[in-house]
Amino acid sequence: MKILITGICGFVGSSLAKRWVDEGVHTLIGIDNLIRPGSHINRDALKKMGVSIIHGDIRSASDFESLPACDFVIDAAANPSVLAGVDGKSSSRQVVEHNLAGTINILEYCKHRRAGLVLLSTSRVYAIEPLVSLPLIETNGAFALDDSKPLPANISTGVSTGVSTGVSMNGVSENFSTSSPVSLYGSTKLASEILALEYGQTFDFPVWVNRCGVLAGAGQFGHAEQGIFSFWLNSFRARRPLKYIGFGGTGHQVRDALHPLDLLDLINMQLASSDQTKPRLCNVSGGVSSSTSLRQLSKWCEARWGTHNISADISPRKYDVPWLVLDSSLAHRVWSWKPKRDINFVLGEIAQFAEQNPEWLNLSAP
Repeated sequence: MKILITGICGFVGSSLAKRWVDEGVHTLIGIDNLIRPGSHINRDALKKMGVSIIHGDIRSASDFESLPACDFVIDAAANPSVLAGVDGKSSSRQVVEHNLAGTINILEYCKHRRAGLVLLSTSRVYAIEPLVSLPLIETNGAFALDDSKPLPANISTGVSTGVSTGVSMNGVSENFSTSSPVSLYGSTKLASEILALEYGQTFDFPVWVNRCGVLAGAGQFGHAEQGIFSFWLNSFRARRPLKYIGFGGTGHQVRDALHPLDLLDLINMQLASSDQTKPRLCNVSGGVSSSTSLRQLSKWCEARWGTHNISADISPRKYDVPWLVLDSSLAHRVWSWKPKRDINFVLGEIAQFAEQNPEWLNLSAP
């Protein structure tokens, strides 16, 4: 199978590509605009492995004109920051162009080339206000759902009574509300999902949408927008300044971690499937068992590298939520998929990489 990977020089795109090269199962072509600090490192490594990489921008329709026909596109290109367009580092137009206009160009390519699409989406398509209103308790330095209190009403996308509320002790499911606000970033990804599914139905090509938890692992770029776990561990080891922001400055906010090779296992099944009855959209995450708070993450770091002072900033930050863990039960039921690498594996891999690459933050941070 010939596969085009957009954003191939990013963490996820390069991780998928390297494993496929090792397995020798696909012919790979990648496109990347190389604007992320550190992306040249992955470009050079992939070129040495024989991967064809085109320096191009998915925002430019003309950059797709010279691309060869492929069987599938893996869309791993995006501005991944939930603060994109509002933090002064990029404009609102830029985030829409990166994450939505780029998707349109990819879909037009798929339409004309008769290629399938795997769209990598995000947990940040879920509505912020109901996430913030979830009943939580603090336990062992982390927020957790309080199962002794009723969940807020009207947080499901269901339109009839008896439909799941979209959240349980297993996490947030696909039924949870995606109503605005979800952030500019989240809204561009949600719009991309809708367009991708519509294009696939209209023009008869396969589309799979994977809403991913926080992807993390060795070699991830060392800034928070690319992945909080890698940023935190690399910064802690290097004794860089770190802050617990918002929610009382406690560091109790929780996310789950997903290794890209676990995502790859699901993508491989999707590429091989011709079953039109399978759901086209599902959550993909490490889940509750692979979730942690920032405070717990700091304790993990302390056990490996000793103490480090973490400051507190109680000021709320736009779009932050205290607890966001995805429920991947649908992917398990439909695909018999479960992550094989738990959070201890993920953190251990990141830590080992940080120790072996002490200058990583200087190479990959903006």
